[in-house]
Amino acid sequence: MKANVHDPDCPARTMLDRIGDKWTVLVVLTLLDGPRRFNDLRARIGKVAPKVLTETLRRLERDGVLTRTAYAEIPPRVVYELTPLGRSLERPIRSIADWAEQNIESITAARDAYDGSASDGRIPAVAAASKAA
Repeated sequence: MKANVHDPDCPARTMLDRIGDKWTVLVVLTLLDGPRRFNDLRARIGKVAPKVLTETLRRLERDGVLTRTAYAEIPPRVVYELTPLGRSLERPIRSIADWAEQNIESITAARDAYDGSASDGRIPAVAAASKAA
């Protein structure tokens, strides 16, 4: 079967969900700088619960995006590293991150305008246009 993300049964859609997850983006961006231990990843990403980071790392390992290497040391040491497949995400993920950083002021202004018109009891232009259709 040829992949088609518009097909609800296409397995490629799960990867769109995964790649679109903010924690996945931040994990990949962080690991592009090289292998990291769990606590280093967590500190670098910031404001991520250990459980959420663990779940994200496990899903990415399952998908072949990263590897988890456990060293038989005392205390145990575990290192996460991108695979070649994971490294292939660099260009699209960096592009999305760059776009977000370059456009955050416009996005914030649009949100403020939307929230202001909604709080005044007015229907924002986008919502008004869809109601008219």
